[in-house]
Amino acid sequence: MSAFPWGRFFLASCGLVGFGYVLMRTTVPSEQEFYNSLSPDLKRKADQIRAAREAVENTKRQLEHQVNNPDPQAPIWVERQPPKSS
Repeated sequence: MSAFPWGRFFLASCGLVGFGYVLMRTTVPSEQEFYNSLSPDLKRKADQIRAAREAVENTKRQLEHQVNNPDPQAPIWVERQPPKSS
């Protein structure tokens, strides 16, 4: 019964995975490169989507703050101070 060449199999596997990683890093554009390659119309749409997403996140943050705020008379945008440890 012959032994399986685990060493060569391991090196070949590492080489294949390494080649795939290098190929991915050289061919896939970064987010900024992708954004810069868009047409002006698509850039406007992407900016609108980002602004809408930020508005939703800000609303969620304000609602969480309003729910967790112990002082109901305080404005929503006021940041709570962390308790002082003595």
